[in-house]
Amino acid sequence: MRITEIFHSIQGESTFAGQPCVFVRTTGCNLRCVWCDTEYAFYGGRDLGVDQIVAEVRRIGGDCRLVELTGGEPLLQHEIGELAQALLDGGYTVLCETSGSVPVDRVPGGVMRIVDIKCPGSGEAGSNDWRNLDLLRPGRDELKFVIAGRDDYEWAVRQLRERDLGRFTVHFAPEFDTQSPRELAEWILADGLPVRLQLQLHKFIWEPSAHGV
Repeated sequence: MRITEIFHSIQGESTFAGQPCVFVRTTGCNLRCVWCDTEYAFYGGRDLGVDQIVAEVRRIGGDCRLVELTGGEPLLQHEIGELAQALLDGGYTVLCETSGSVPVDRVPGGVMRIVDIKCPGSGEAGSNDWRNLDLLRPGRDELKFVIAGRDDYEWAVRQLRERDLGRFTVHFAPEFDTQSPRELAEWILADGLPVRLQLQLHKFIWEPSAHGV
């Protein structure tokens, strides 16, 4: 597998936000979101086998039992399912953050999938594979919308209502550089939405452009 970095940090997103977590960031992505904050993961990296990655997770994380597979786009890696299963077998809780532009069933059922549905402001809304919704499990898998303005917000609300997404845990996340968290919070409250406001905690703890955090 092609890996950009493996590091131990605080989980900044999802219902696991605030918890220590080991991140395995794969190399390569099939999308080019205009606000992407991990462009450095598009190229480069190093080739590691599944056993090597698990050993590195154990070495870096110590007693930490939470692991996130992220990217780039982790589901482009042919061995991602094997890696996820090896981590599950090792007693880890495994999260996988994906754009949902490729089938989410490439990881075993024990993994929690976090699907980042692309709003129009990302430039990649046409890449959403809506068939993935039928592969997700209410009460376990989660959805995220990165909101880069009012148009994105209204689009996301339409998806929430028309596709009955309230059966999942849904996060509305303000795009860090363009959308005020307070404004987004006010919109959510005004509309009484059954969603969670998600801030990227790591960008408030460390420099927003820092790698390996």
